[in-house]
Amino acid sequence: MSHPVTAPVIAELIALVRQAGAAILPFWRNDVAVTQKSDQSPVTAADLAAHDILVAGLEQLLAEVPVLSEEDADIPLSTRQQWQRWWLVDPLDGTKEFISGSAEFTVNVALIEQGRVLFGVVGVPATGQCYYGGAGLGAFVADSAGKVQPISVRTAPAEAFTLVASKRHSSPEQEQLLSDLQARFGQLQLANVGSSLKFCLLAQGQADCYPRLAPTSQWDTAAAQGVLEGAGGEVLRLNGERLDYHAYESLLNPFFIALPAAADWRAEVQALAAKLGQ
Repeated sequence: MSHPVTAPVIAELIALVRQAGAAILPFWRNDVAVTQKSDQSPVTAADLAAHDILVAGLEQLLAEVPVLSEEDADIPLSTRQQWQRWWLVDPLDGTKEFISGSAEFTVNVALIEQGRVLFGVVGVPATGQCYYGGAGLGAFVADSAGKVQPISVRTAPAEAFTLVASKRHSSPEQEQLLSDLQARFGQLQLANVGSSLKFCLLAQGQADCYPRLAPTSQWDTAAAQGVLEGAGGEVLRLNGERLDYHAYESLLNPFFIALPAAADWRAEVQALAAKLGQ
């Protein structure tokens, strides 16, 4: 397959993600009604408005490429196994942040090919920023005025070793890893941020490692993984294999760690994580 991510496609994708973000903003901090899905996760009219815009736009952008969205994910495994290339979408990532009035929610769109992220776009509606990138394509952030800057991971801590931690999700395994990392690196600095912005902090060189030893779904991670891989980072299962997006029965991810690919300490941290995965 030829690489489908050309400059015109990137420009249209960014415009589409911004359009979805613009549809979300009228609901933000406006007493939006919340309903519960079957898995007890919250959904709002904002999620659905963004979903409708993204699905319609993506179907126009690359014909014949199917869409798997958090808001339309009930697609049989037998169907998904036939897909070679598809869109993986979270119309509003960080719904709990959105409901609470926080600005830390995103619009995530990734293009997947044979289980690998080709390219990802992460829009931040509240600030107008848009992160985008992919392995071999670089990574960038555009501000609300459209000014673009390249971004990249850092391979050595600026001062303290900075760990990206979830505001809402931890686990005994995650607490153990934090303890092990502190024993290795000394006092850790924790950067707490919501949604897929955790990967973007890493991609911008503002943090060193993002361990996630608590549940996530494929649409939570794919777009930002594309950005991080473009910025020189990687996302690994605890066994050291790249986090992939092949068609599995479950759309939940295994535990993972995200980190710079070229850091001197990479192997040590991966070994600590692997110990927890045994």
